[in-house]
Amino acid sequence: MRFFTPLLVLLCTGCASIDFDYPRTPSTAAEDTDNTYLGSRVSALSAVHPPGLSGFYPLRDGIDALSARLLLAERAERTIDTQYYLVKTDTTSLAFIEALLRAADRGVRVRLLLDDVFTKGYDAGMAGLDSHPNFEVRVFNPFHRGPTGKVRSGLTDLARVNRRMHTKTFTVDNQVTIVGGRNIADEYFGAREDAKFGDLDVVGMGAIANDVSNMFDSFWNHETALPLPAFARMPEDPAAELEKLRRQLAASRARIGQTRYAEAVLATALEFMDKDGDVLEWAPYQLVYDSPDKGIKSNDGPSVAITTELRKALQSAKSEVIIVSPYFVPRKAGIEFLSALSARGISVTIVTNSLAANNQITVHGGYAPSRIPLLRQGVRIYEVRPDADIAGSEIVAAGGAKATLHTKSFLVDRTQVFVGSFNFDPRSANLNTESGVIIESSILGNEFAETFNARIRSQTYELFLNDDGKLRWRGLEDGEEVIYKKEPRSTWRQRFIAGLVKLLPVKSQL
Repeated sequence: MRFFTPLLVLLCTGCASIDFDYPRTPSTAAEDTDNTYLGSRVSALSAVHPPGLSGFYPLRDGIDALSARLLLAERAERTIDTQYYLVKTDTTSLAFIEALLRAADRGVRVRLLLDDVFTKGYDAGMAGLDSHPNFEVRVFNPFHRGPTGKVRSGLTDLARVNRRMHTKTFTVDNQVTIVGGRNIADEYFGAREDAKFGDLDVVGMGAIANDVSNMFDSFWNHETALPLPAFARMPEDPAAELEKLRRQLAASRARIGQTRYAEAVLATALEFMDKDGDVLEWAPYQLVYDSPDKGIKSNDGPSVAITTELRKALQSAKSEVIIVSPYFVPRKAGIEFLSALSARGISVTIVTNSLAANNQITVHGGYAPSRIPLLRQGVRIYEVRPDADIAGSEIVAAGGAKATLHTKSFLVDRTQVFVGSFNFDPRSANLNTESGVIIESSILGNEFAETFNARIRSQTYELFLNDDGKLRWRGLEDGEEVIYKKEPRSTWRQRFIAGLVKLLPVKSQL
């Protein structure tokens, strides 16, 4: 204790405190937006469908996903409300921020809510954006600032800062929304040479947008969503920081402007905008999400919890369940739950990352022990290959670029489709806030199933137990079936780290 006390004092030196009582003005989504371009478009489309339905359009291709966001931002007339776990400072992230800033320049009210885990070095830029009269930035569950701020938070406030906002939404004029698994970074939009993430969002039009807006408001006005002055040292001249950011955005736009990638994004945006007729699937839905209270306490209380609704959907299965989760750590309760489904005669299939494809090796160490117990109970498991084809990555990604599954989805009886941010792991279940939508549509369900069946053999390794009960992988190499006795295409280092994690008591944090 005599050593710990001065150490703590040293760590706290120079760290800004966090003022959770900092005054802030509550705000809510705009309600009177039917007369906007998007409002009139949604009204016309929804008028020919039964009331209570919303229109959905899956975004599998990374270029489509970026194009849709940029196009919607360009169409915004009243409001943009958006929240993300991660926004980088790479090419697509700067394009995204510039689209928001251009909207604010036109008089659109922009509310940007970021989780704080990846905002190191962003304070000046965020302050610049926040200085714009139409642009407001808040940060969810911030860490202490200063050179040792995160260390201090971990030592003195771990129970709070270990909980993160993983929710991802983008809503324009309270009429159109995008929900799903993508963060804002090059790898999610097919713009990175060395990595390509297979991910999934869905565009939603109609009542779903208002539901997402209400969810966003609950986060925006929550006690842990703070303006920058509540926890960060503000720059002397925020307006100058905004001008500095504008120059950075302009330079980034100039660099990418004449590339094939930019041409593809523009062409996709124009195609999406100019399509005649209704390309949406109109269907009943349920928005499922965690209360922002989960950012400060467990889901054991009366707060809204996504796991309750996801469990109900999976338990309703009569014939088939397909779960796609990049980070899959079921632990004992999850193994028992999936085994019980299989015991009822339901076909249960899991798709997750192989060790070689996983960008979180530690998570693979938590997942690996569940494979043999699940296979013994008749659950099928497929692991995505590191050389899998990822839609939208063809233009930029090099031939050897590593593929990583990042889609968070499931399919029940080909009639219920979930798309969201929820991973089947303890962190999503117990620590992070998550969101998604369950769409009741046999059309989308069959479309998803057909895509799955067409690609699963060529893009994954199938796991099985041999006659001796040993774990094996089955895959295709140059069209020929190959049986692997160890994690396919993995390195010694990857296997060592994953094996070490198996021995550590950290699975509740994965």
